[in-house]
Amino acid sequence: MLSKLFNLAEDWGLRQAGSNPARRIKKFREEEKKRYLSDAEQMRLGEVLAEALEEGTESVYAVSAILLLIFTGCRLSEILTLRWDYVTSHHLELPDSKTGRRRIPLPREAYDILMELPREAGNPYVILGDVDGAPLVNLQKPWRRIRSKAGLEDVRIHDLRHTYASVAMKDGIDPFTLKEIMGHKNLTTTLRYAHLADDAVQRAAGSVAARLARAVRQDKRRTPLRVVG
Repeated sequence: MLSKLFNLAEDWGLRQAGSNPARRIKKFREEEKKRYLSDAEQMRLGEVLAEALEEGTESVYAVSAILLLIFTGCRLSEILTLRWDYVTSHHLELPDSKTGRRRIPLPREAYDILMELPREAGNPYVILGDVDGAPLVNLQKPWRRIRSKAGLEDVRIHDLRHTYASVAMKDGIDPFTLKEIMGHKNLTTTLRYAHLADDAVQRAAGSVAARLARAVRQDKRRTPLRVVG
């Protein structure tokens, strides 16, 4: 903000050109604000997407792209540039994602969506737009309409990816596995979701304790007491 003010003063002739004293100040990257959809919000979004398909108010490709984002945790660019030759029965084989070549697990729910999509002869892309032979390039407009109907005005498309990661952590998926699914460059990025795993950790600890308790009690029943005289 300070640097912008000095630049503006230069533009207005109030300061000498190139005299901005703040230009050499190291800028710190702001922590990205993460928004996760609650269970109720996920249900509302699902209902709106189903209505959009049934009523034909949104393109089947736009709705399918949003559902694929929800079910796979992919980045928006990975879904919009997805080609049919990248799709297998169990994976999406991306040759050039943000973090290089990667293999994304393809759950049955996402696979079924792909298999129901109409294909265009000569167009290699999965999510089609208005231009022949090209993919959909802008999902923002349909997303804004859909999120508005669902009462999710503050939710960005990228928050669907955050939601996927949060659900995975809450379900007890370990950070190393989630890192591979999400395609994070390093584990630090994945561990930003670690606090969401508290319930899963508690359940796991309880499960281990219960199993050990059963084993100990079983051992006590099998081992008769010896009288030492």
